[in-house]
Amino acid sequence: MTISKIEHIIEDIRQGKMVILMDDEGRENEGDLVMAAECVSSGDINFMAKNGRGLICLTLTQERCRHLELPLMVQDSSDPYGTNFTVSIEAAKGVTTGISAHDRALTIQTAVKADAVPADLTKPGHIFPLMARDGGVLVREGHTEAGCDLAMLAGYEPASVIVEIMNDDGTMARRLDLDVFSKQHDIKLGLISDLVAYRQALVEHALAKQFAAQNDVSIANC
Repeated sequence: MTISKIEHIIEDIRQGKMVILMDDEGRENEGDLVMAAECVSSGDINFMAKNGRGLICLTLTQERCRHLELPLMVQDSSDPYGTNFTVSIEAAKGVTTGISAHDRALTIQTAVKADAVPADLTKPGHIFPLMARDGGVLVREGHTEAGCDLAMLAGYEPASVIVEIMNDDGTMARRLDLDVFSKQHDIKLGLISDLVAYRQALVEHALAKQFAAQNDVSIANC
């Protein structure tokens, strides 16, 4: 399966589907299943656990983490890629042990609902939030920021559910493996680098419109 245009990736996110996002080969060189957190169901969590096999995480903006009073797991992270784990969470109501697909989906839905408050969650739990950097992929080209950006661009709360894709033998799936996975499950494969370029183009277009408005000039396609 070929690499999909980022516009097609965003459209699938808008439709509540999963996509595969791959980062740069010089970075983690990994592919994650990604979907908008608002759309997640127990079936999606089960698919991620069974077929993705990595750690199922919830990406959140800094603002949402502050609102839910989710502190970082450690203050001085030694992670080479600067991944910001917060303390793990569980829905305060409606779950049993917290680990089932139903319970994890409910915890995610609880954390991203519009009127969520800190009391809706308990700590620790079985969902691992990741705090995105302000500015998204324009600041950090990670799956955390990419997930939030995709959800935002698709019209949802800027929050996503992500999981690393592993091979049957427990090794990390790389480009050729991800191509096979993409075809097998009919899930589009996109690149974080393309999302960066897309967002940069949006910023440049916004600046051009601002310049035109301030200087009373016409710019094509503004």
